[in-house]
Amino acid sequence: MRIIHTADWHIGQTLAGFTRENEHRAALAELVSIAAARSVDAVIIAGDIFDHQNPSGEAQRLYFETIVALKRACPRMTIVVTAGNHDAAGRLEAPAELLRSLDVHVVGNVRRVAGRIDAAHHLVNLRGATGTIEARVLAVSYPTAACLPPFGSIADSEGHSSTVEATRALYDELMRETGADRDGAPLIVTGHLHVLGAMESEGAERRILVGGQHAVPVSIFPEQARYVALGHLHKPQSIGRATVRYSGSLFPLSATELGYRHGVTLVTLDGGRVEVEEIPISRPVAFLRVPGSGDIGLDELPDRLAALGLASDLALDQRPFLQIHLSRNGLPPGHRELVDRIAAKFPVRVAGIAVTPSQQSDVRDEAGNETIRLADLQPEHIFELAFAQAFGGREPNDEHRAAFHQALAAVAAEA
Repeated sequence: MRIIHTADWHIGQTLAGFTRENEHRAALAELVSIAAARSVDAVIIAGDIFDHQNPSGEAQRLYFETIVALKRACPRMTIVVTAGNHDAAGRLEAPAELLRSLDVHVVGNVRRVAGRIDAAHHLVNLRGATGTIEARVLAVSYPTAACLPPFGSIADSEGHSSTVEATRALYDELMRETGADRDGAPLIVTGHLHVLGAMESEGAERRILVGGQHAVPVSIFPEQARYVALGHLHKPQSIGRATVRYSGSLFPLSATELGYRHGVTLVTLDGGRVEVEEIPISRPVAFLRVPGSGDIGLDELPDRLAALGLASDLALDQRPFLQIHLSRNGLPPGHRELVDRIAAKFPVRVAGIAVTPSQQSDVRDEAGNETIRLADLQPEHIFELAFAQAFGGREPNDEHRAAFHQALAAVAAEA
């Protein structure tokens, strides 16, 4: 049985004010081609189908067109869709009954009936060519506060926060109530969260667990799972073992993702064996770092852009995105406007500007001591410094960090 694991489509995303619609269309069309070429039996989409909780009509149309194209490419295919933190769970589930008739199963939230897990909602059978059940998917969406058991009822077994233990209890409850492993059929479990040890894309992914908790240990997932299909982090990667995996996004969604090889994961179940293959997807549009390494002065930028040798008549949606790295030395105030003026003369789109911190700070206090620039610090580092100053040098504990990340996520959501 062949299964495609994909996630983090973020349909409807814009970058620096530029639409990504044509990139999404190209990448999703390639996904459909891969499914057809590999004759897959199922596709699992592990959250963040959309970039916003109120997606545009165009974004929703592309989502449904892709579902239809997948089913036409492989009519026997089962499709499992789970909600991520960017998705509106209720909106995603609204057409669930209609889609179920096409063997497309949508899980927007954990569903309970009379206080007990609705097994039929979360357990999806995957059938082979003969119609027999060859695997099952325990479909779990992003765990909101309403999805988790009450924190007060959770025992702390490994010194983790109540949020981690509640997430572990949720997976235990889902396994127990659905009987997902009752007959030994290979089990695939989904998740949309951050697992400890995984590499995140700086500034691209929110720290999303309830209460702002940063990450969960891989041990929260059921031991019976042959494969864990994860979403949320955009870098394709396995955690702990090859079969606990983020498929990653389809193409770079931010400048911090330039170094990844994006694509989908093909999971093959063959008896007791599980094979995992990363299948790359072509980048619909180039995403370049200028310069290729190091940094440059602002006065060097025109020559660097000219050296790209781009056709002057490139359509806007075909122009490459650029992440420009500038040296702080001699950089004038208002440099962003100057960069935009220079870039406007070339067929490029500026996605971001990174300024390399000076080796030596040129800012000193009244005593002549070097000071730290806020611009050179990450938000969490600033929080740690402020906390230590306010509380006599103490470090924040997990609950303090959770409150900070909750506030940070709320600010990001309003931005």
